Amino acid sequence: MTTIDLAHVDVWLFDLDNTLYPPEAEFMSLIEGRMTQFVARETGLSRAEAYALQKRYLSEHGTTLAGLMANHGVNPEAFLDEVHDVSMAGLVPDPELRQAIAALPGRRLVFTNGDKNHAERVLARLQLDDLFEATFHIALADYIPKPHPQTFRRMIEAHDVDPRRTAFFEDSARNLAPAFDLGMTTVLVGPHAFEGDAPYVHHRTDNLTAFLRSAVVQETPV
Repeated sequence: MTTIDLAHVDVWLFDLDNTLYPPEAEFMSLIEGRMTQFVARETGLSRAEAYALQKRYLSEHGTTLAGLMANHGVNPEAFLDEVHDVSMAGLVPDPELRQAIAALPGRRLVFTNGDKNHAERVLARLQLDDLFEATFHIALADYIPKPHPQTFRRMIEAHDVDPRRTAFFEDSARNLAPAFDLGMTTVLVGPHAFEGDAPYVHHRTDNLTAFLRSAVVQETPV
Protein backbone atom coordinates (compact mmCIF):
# COMPACT_ATOMS: atom_id res chain seq x y z
CA MET A 1 0.00 0.00 0.00
CA THR A 2 1.36 3.44 -0.93
CA THR A 3 2.13 5.69 2.02
CA ILE A 4 0.16 8.94 2.03
CA ASP A 5 2.72 11.39 3.36
CA LEU A 6 1.05 14.59 4.58
CA ALA A 7 3.56 15.31 7.33
CA HIS A 8 4.30 18.70 5.75
CA VAL A 9 0.68 19.84 6.04
CA ASP A 10 -0.51 22.21 8.75
CA VAL A 11 -3.51 23.73 6.92
CA TRP A 12 -6.37 21.38 6.02
CA LEU A 13 -8.65 22.98 3.45
CA PHE A 14 -11.96 21.29 2.63
CA ASP A 15 -14.61 21.92 0.03
CA LEU A 16 -18.08 21.53 1.52
CA ASP A 17 -20.76 20.04 -0.72
CA ASN A 18 -20.24 16.43 -1.85
CA THR A 19 -16.89 16.45 -0.02
CA LEU A 20 -17.73 16.58 3.69
CA TYR A 21 -20.77 14.42 3.00
CA PRO A 22 -21.26 11.80 0.27
CA PRO A 23 -23.07 12.55 -3.00
CA GLU A 24 -25.49 9.71 -2.27
CA ALA A 25 -27.04 11.95 0.39
CA GLU A 26 -28.64 13.59 -2.69
CA PHE A 27 -28.65 16.96 -0.94
CA MET A 28 -27.04 18.67 -3.92
CA SER A 29 -29.59 17.05 -6.22
CA LEU A 30 -32.32 18.93 -4.36
CA ILE A 31 -30.39 22.18 -4.70
CA GLU A 32 -29.79 21.58 -8.41
CA GLY A 33 -33.51 21.00 -8.87
CA ARG A 34 -34.23 24.36 -7.27
CA MET A 35 -31.61 25.93 -9.56
CA THR A 36 -33.35 24.54 -12.64
CA GLN A 37 -36.66 25.91 -11.39
CA PHE A 38 -35.07 29.33 -10.83
CA VAL A 39 -33.42 29.40 -14.26
CA ALA A 40 -36.67 28.38 -15.97
CA ARG A 41 -38.60 31.13 -14.22
CA GLU A 42 -35.91 33.75 -14.84
CA THR A 43 -35.47 32.99 -18.54
CA GLY A 44 -38.88 31.67 -19.57
CA LEU A 45 -37.25 28.49 -20.90
CA SER A 46 -38.73 25.03 -20.56
CA ARG A 47 -37.39 22.95 -17.67
CA ALA A 48 -35.25 20.86 -20.03
CA GLU A 49 -33.82 23.98 -21.70
CA ALA A 50 -33.26 25.61 -18.32
CA TYR A 51 -31.36 22.56 -17.10
CA ALA A 52 -29.13 22.64 -20.18
CA LEU A 53 -28.44 26.36 -19.66
CA GLN A 54 -27.77 25.78 -15.98
CA LYS A 55 -25.11 23.18 -16.80
CA ARG A 56 -23.59 25.37 -19.52
CA TYR A 57 -23.22 28.25 -17.08
CA LEU A 58 -21.66 25.87 -14.55
CA SER A 59 -19.12 24.75 -17.13
CA GLU A 60 -18.35 28.19 -18.52
CA HIS A 61 -18.49 30.33 -15.38
CA GLY A 62 -17.67 27.97 -12.49
CA THR A 63 -21.18 28.17 -11.02
CA THR A 64 -24.69 28.55 -12.40
CA LEU A 65 -24.98 31.71 -10.33
CA ALA A 66 -21.98 33.35 -11.98
CA GLY A 67 -23.55 32.75 -15.39
CA LEU A 68 -26.88 34.15 -14.25
CA MET A 69 -25.19 37.23 -12.82
CA ALA A 70 -23.17 37.83 -15.98
CA ASN A 71 -25.99 37.28 -18.45
CA HIS A 72 -29.21 38.05 -16.59
CA GLY A 73 -28.30 40.43 -13.77
CA VAL A 74 -29.57 38.04 -11.11
CA ASN A 75 -29.24 39.13 -7.48
CA PRO A 76 -26.88 36.56 -5.91
CA GLU A 77 -28.36 36.64 -2.41
CA ALA A 78 -31.89 36.08 -3.68
CA PHE A 79 -30.71 33.18 -5.83
CA LEU A 80 -28.72 31.52 -3.05
CA ASP A 81 -31.47 31.95 -0.47
CA GLU A 82 -33.97 30.28 -2.79
CA VAL A 83 -31.90 27.36 -4.09
CA HIS A 84 -30.49 26.42 -0.68
CA ASP A 85 -33.94 26.28 0.92
CA VAL A 86 -34.22 22.49 0.75
CA SER A 87 -34.64 19.64 3.19
CA MET A 88 -31.52 18.55 5.07
CA ALA A 89 -32.98 15.17 5.98
CA GLY A 90 -30.44 13.34 3.79
CA LEU A 91 -27.46 14.81 5.64
CA VAL A 92 -26.44 12.45 8.45
CA PRO A 93 -23.60 13.16 10.91
CA ASP A 94 -20.68 10.75 10.54
CA PRO A 95 -18.91 10.29 13.90
CA GLU A 96 -15.96 8.50 12.28
CA LEU A 97 -15.35 11.35 9.83
CA ARG A 98 -15.66 13.83 12.68
CA GLN A 99 -13.04 11.93 14.66
CA ALA A 100 -10.69 11.77 11.67
CA ILE A 101 -10.96 15.53 10.99
CA ALA A 102 -10.60 16.38 14.69
CA ALA A 103 -7.35 14.41 14.81
CA LEU A 104 -5.69 16.49 12.07
CA PRO A 105 -2.87 18.66 13.43
CA GLY A 106 -2.95 22.33 12.54
CA ARG A 107 -5.64 24.59 11.14
CA ARG A 108 -8.85 23.48 9.41
CA LEU A 109 -10.78 25.66 6.96
CA VAL A 110 -13.75 25.27 4.62
CA PHE A 111 -13.53 26.72 1.09
CA THR A 112 -16.90 26.70 -0.68
CA ASN A 113 -18.76 28.17 -3.64
CA GLY A 114 -21.81 28.21 -1.38
CA ASP A 115 -22.78 31.13 0.81
CA LYS A 116 -22.26 31.72 4.53
CA ASN A 117 -25.73 30.65 5.65
CA HIS A 118 -25.58 27.47 3.59
CA ALA A 119 -22.16 26.53 4.96
CA GLU A 120 -23.23 27.17 8.55
CA ARG A 121 -26.42 25.11 8.16
CA VAL A 122 -24.63 22.16 6.55
CA LEU A 123 -21.71 22.08 8.97
CA ALA A 124 -24.06 22.28 11.95
CA ARG A 125 -26.25 19.51 10.54
CA LEU A 126 -23.15 17.33 10.05
CA GLN A 127 -21.97 18.21 13.57
CA LEU A 128 -18.65 19.45 12.19
CA ASP A 129 -19.06 23.19 12.70
CA ASP A 130 -16.87 23.38 15.82
CA LEU A 131 -13.94 21.70 14.05
CA PHE A 132 -13.25 24.49 11.56
CA GLU A 133 -11.52 27.80 12.20
CA ALA A 134 -13.38 29.62 9.43
CA THR A 135 -15.25 29.30 6.14
CA PHE A 136 -14.25 31.18 3.00
CA HIS A 137 -17.56 31.46 1.15
CA ILE A 138 -18.69 32.88 -2.18
CA ALA A 139 -19.65 36.35 -0.93
CA LEU A 140 -16.10 36.85 0.39
CA ALA A 141 -14.93 36.19 -3.17
CA ASP A 142 -17.34 38.80 -4.60
CA TYR A 143 -19.26 35.85 -6.08
CA ILE A 144 -16.32 34.82 -8.25
CA PRO A 145 -16.24 31.05 -7.78
CA LYS A 146 -13.59 28.39 -7.72
CA PRO A 147 -11.70 27.52 -9.90
CA HIS A 148 -10.84 31.17 -10.61
CA PRO A 149 -7.25 31.76 -9.41
CA GLN A 150 -8.29 35.16 -8.06
CA THR A 151 -10.59 33.47 -5.57
CA PHE A 152 -7.80 31.19 -4.36
CA ARG A 153 -5.56 34.21 -3.86
CA ARG A 154 -8.27 35.97 -1.86
CA MET A 155 -8.74 32.93 0.37
CA ILE A 156 -4.98 32.65 0.92
CA GLU A 157 -4.68 36.32 1.84
CA ALA A 158 -7.77 36.28 4.08
CA HIS A 159 -6.50 33.39 6.19
CA ASP A 160 -2.72 33.77 5.84
CA VAL A 161 -2.39 30.33 4.24
CA ASP A 162 0.93 28.93 3.03
CA PRO A 163 -0.06 26.87 -0.04
CA ARG A 164 3.04 24.68 0.29
CA ARG A 165 1.82 23.52 3.70
CA THR A 166 -1.81 23.09 2.68
CA ALA A 167 -3.82 20.03 1.62
CA PHE A 168 -7.00 20.79 -0.34
CA PHE A 169 -9.83 18.24 -0.51
CA GLU A 170 -12.37 18.63 -3.34
CA ASP A 171 -14.93 16.56 -5.24
CA SER A 172 -14.40 18.66 -8.42
CA ALA A 173 -11.14 17.90 -10.22
CA ARG A 174 -11.02 21.21 -12.07
CA ASN A 175 -11.12 23.10 -8.77
CA LEU A 176 -7.87 21.38 -7.83
CA ALA A 177 -5.92 22.75 -10.80
CA PRO A 178 -5.29 26.26 -9.38
CA ALA A 179 -4.54 24.75 -5.97
CA PHE A 180 -1.87 22.56 -7.57
CA ASP A 181 -0.41 25.54 -9.42
CA LEU A 182 -0.10 27.39 -6.11
CA GLY A 183 1.77 24.51 -4.52
CA MET A 184 -1.00 22.87 -2.50
CA THR A 185 -1.27 19.12 -2.04
CA THR A 186 -4.48 18.18 -3.87
CA VAL A 187 -6.90 15.38 -2.97
CA LEU A 188 -9.82 14.43 -5.21
CA VAL A 189 -12.70 13.02 -3.16
CA GLY A 190 -15.77 11.01 -4.15
CA PRO A 191 -17.09 7.94 -5.95
CA HIS A 192 -15.54 9.03 -9.26
CA ALA A 193 -12.19 10.10 -7.82
CA PHE A 194 -10.25 7.36 -9.58
CA GLU A 195 -11.51 8.31 -13.01
CA GLY A 196 -9.09 10.28 -15.16
CA ASP A 197 -5.41 10.99 -14.75
CA ALA A 198 -5.17 14.76 -14.33
CA PRO A 199 -1.58 15.65 -13.36
CA TYR A 200 -2.78 18.27 -10.89
CA VAL A 201 -4.36 15.63 -8.62
CA HIS A 202 -1.84 14.29 -6.11
CA HIS A 203 -4.14 11.87 -4.29
CA ARG A 204 -7.54 10.29 -4.91
CA THR A 205 -9.99 8.68 -2.51
CA ASP A 206 -13.56 7.43 -2.49
CA ASN A 207 -13.48 7.27 1.33
CA LEU A 208 -12.40 10.50 3.01
CA THR A 209 -12.43 9.04 6.51
CA ALA A 210 -10.17 6.12 5.57
CA PHE A 211 -7.84 8.44 3.68
CA LEU A 212 -7.42 10.81 6.63
CA ARG A 213 -6.86 7.94 9.03
CA SER A 214 -4.19 6.34 6.86
CA ALA A 215 -2.23 9.52 6.12
CA VAL A 216 1.08 10.24 7.82
CA VAL A 217 0.68 13.62 9.50
CA GLN A 218 2.71 15.83 11.81
CA GLU A 219 3.08 14.61 15.34
CA THR A 220 1.30 16.84 17.79
CA PRO A 221 3.14 17.93 20.95
CA VAL A 222 2.25 15.95 24.04
